[in-house]
Amino acid sequence: MPTTKEAPSAREQELLERAYAYSLTHGLGDLSLRPLATAIGSSPRVLLFLFGSKDGLIRALLARGRADQLELLRRTEQQYDEPPGLTVVAHELWTWLAAPERRPLMTFWVEAYGRSLVSPEGPWADFARSTVDDWLELLKTSAPDETEARRTGVLAMLRGALIDLLATNDLARTTAALDDYLAGTKTP
Repeated sequence: MPTTKEAPSAREQELLERAYAYSLTHGLGDLSLRPLATAIGSSPRVLLFLFGSKDGLIRALLARGRADQLELLRRTEQQYDEPPGLTVVAHELWTWLAAPERRPLMTFWVEAYGRSLVSPEGPWADFARSTVDDWLELLKTSAPDETEARRTGVLAMLRGALIDLLATNDLARTTAALDDYLAGTKTP
């Protein structure tokens, strides 16, 4: 018999938002419930009650981060009456991804993506794969005439440039690399 999870309570939603803000600045790698609970005005016991376990909380935080990403995808798709093409969408995505105010979110994403690859059975399970699928679907919608290989290449370049930007903070170099790559991937 299928079960449905109740909608989160206002308190659960409030604590999730606070925990999400905390994780954007502190990461998830060494997440400990006691310091997190103190920082967000709760207790470990309340967090365990609301989220079931530390893994449950991590899954909720990953889902919350993914919601930000999916909202970007929806907004990008809604901007155009017809498919804008890979180059246009890649430039828009890069502008959004590379914005200084999004660095904590992007660092969170990279951490979750990496953990999903090395801990595929834990709370991180399938995060990386789902992210790839989401982005490839956006690129397909934005550039239906492009090959899957070309869309995959653009996605790989965006991810690589983002990781490099986060490591070096060199926006000019990473943007130039992306522009150069996109200039070479235009459909003849």
